[in-house]
Amino acid sequence: QVQLVESGGGLVQAGDSLRLSCAAAGRTFSSWSMGWFRQAPGKEREFVAAITASGGTTYYTDSVKGRFTISRDNAKNTVYLQMNSLKPEDTALYYCATRFTGSTLRSPRPADFSYWGQGTQVTVSS
Repeated sequence: QVQLVESGGGLVQAGDSLRLSCAAAGRTFSSWSMGWFRQAPGKEREFVAAITASGGTTYYTDSVKGRFTISRDNAKNTVYLQMNSLKPEDTALYYCATRFTGSTLRSPRPADFSYWGQGTQVTVSS
């Protein structure tokens, strides 16, 4: 069993930055790829970014490329999502996930991850 706790969300203005953190409890954190997803009201949960277990490879959905950066610190059992140049359309509940069992991290589905956090709200005002 793995527990994930997200933090760092908040209310910001368009153009501002936020850094989300996801702390994991469990000895196998460094063995698994990690992902960030988001879900806006009335919409399906969508992929945002992912990072391999070693941190050597990252993937992003097109709408956040060049603005968001995913990283991880395996010594701290934590994955981060640095979000710059935020837009109102980035407003959503952001989730981290781990234990990837899908075929590719390039465009993973929520069902490809076994463990999820409770989410942290990001609201971007125009």
